[in-house]
Amino acid sequence: MVLITQCIGALYGLLAVIFGAFGAHALKKIYSDGQLRSFETGVKYQMYHALLLIILGFNFNLDNSLEKYMAYSFMLGTFLFSFSIYGLTFSSAKGKKLRFLGPITPLGGLLLVIGWGLLFFSFIRNWV
Repeated sequence: MVLITQCIGALYGLLAVIFGAFGAHALKKIYSDGQLRSFETGVKYQMYHALLLIILGFNFNLDNSLEKYMAYSFMLGTFLFSFSIYGLTFSSAKGKKLRFLGPITPLGGLLLVIGWGLLFFSFIRNWV
């Protein structure tokens, strides 16, 4: 589980750099300012959680259910949150907004909140 978490983190980081560069250069020509800000939000959250996944892999064994749920929440939440934003902004720029992606973004955000809550709980559990 540790290796999977770190590999997903590294992949998310790699893609965040690529998407960030793509957004800063190629997408400026086709995205509005609002669409570009939304895209950048997806990239930022993706990078934050890429780094977090790598750090989790180094600091946790990820062998109990709490730690596994935490890692899965971050992995799936990042995917749903950031990639739904990419899909929404790209489809909107092309004039055919994929509306079904709209509810997926907050679901991804909820999973990220759950992941952070589980991380907090794991700290409290170890402290007490």
